[in-house]
Amino acid sequence: MSTAGRKAADDDAELERLRAELRDLRARARVYPLISQAQGMLQERYALPDGESAFALMQRASQRYNVKLRTLAGILVTAPPPDSRERLWFPRRVRRPEPDLTFTSAHRSGSGSRGAVLKAVLSSTLAVVDTDMGNVQLTDPARGGLRIEEHTGLTPDFVDFFAHVGDDGTACARAARDVAQVTVRDVESDPVFSEPARRAILAAGSRACHSVPLTTASGLCVGMVSAHLDRPVQGLTTAQTRALDTVGGEAGRWLAWHDRTVVLDALEHLHALGRAGRGSRFRRS
Repeated sequence: MSTAGRKAADDDAELERLRAELRDLRARARVYPLISQAQGMLQERYALPDGESAFALMQRASQRYNVKLRTLAGILVTAPPPDSRERLWFPRRVRRPEPDLTFTSAHRSGSGSRGAVLKAVLSSTLAVVDTDMGNVQLTDPARGGLRIEEHTGLTPDFVDFFAHVGDDGTACARAARDVAQVTVRDVESDPVFSEPARRAILAAGSRACHSVPLTTASGLCVGMVSAHLDRPVQGLTTAQTRALDTVGGEAGRWLAWHDRTVVLDALEHLHALGRAGRGSRFRRS
């Protein structure tokens, strides 16, 4: 390779390093305020000496119940505070059995294994649509909108751009609003997208997409799974949409169970630790 060629390669590598660093900084900026807010609430509630002790409490509950720290913090800052007269945070909570999933046995691999279920939701959807690009989003209780939880086959820039989406400008936002499957046959011309979103999707190599809401038994949208294709499409068959309805309905009911059971179990554990160690210093495990 010539000197000029090596310099160009070095410049490209440095540019990609800087872009990766910027993506990482943006990811941290999206999560840090939420974690910080949760720390402040816990520090005040349990008279903890510092924010580090509050973080340690969240970390212990997160690890014990296999719940992401961001998920735990999001529920913590939006849930009604515990009654100081009650030993339990949710004393009148009714526990329900874990729903079955016919498209996978991933939920049986471990108690409340949400990550495994979301991976199965994504892989099942991609198999039905016959593509290898897609992502799963969940509703964000703290900010509203949808945030990416699982993805495959998509570029880092795509994941960064769509890490959190609001109420319009994308197919997934429309599917969440209408609680109905949405097919975009041609990304380049479909008016559902804002122009920045369209450019980001095209840059990732997606030319068509299909979004499926994950819904509870009452019809509430709690997430979204989207498949991206590298070519325009005419649409899905009736059999495909029915199969995806099954995935979306079962996954939505399972996620609702997970939020009402496993996530609240994690909050109860955190509350018990905080009450027992009120005013004490906690260390990260």
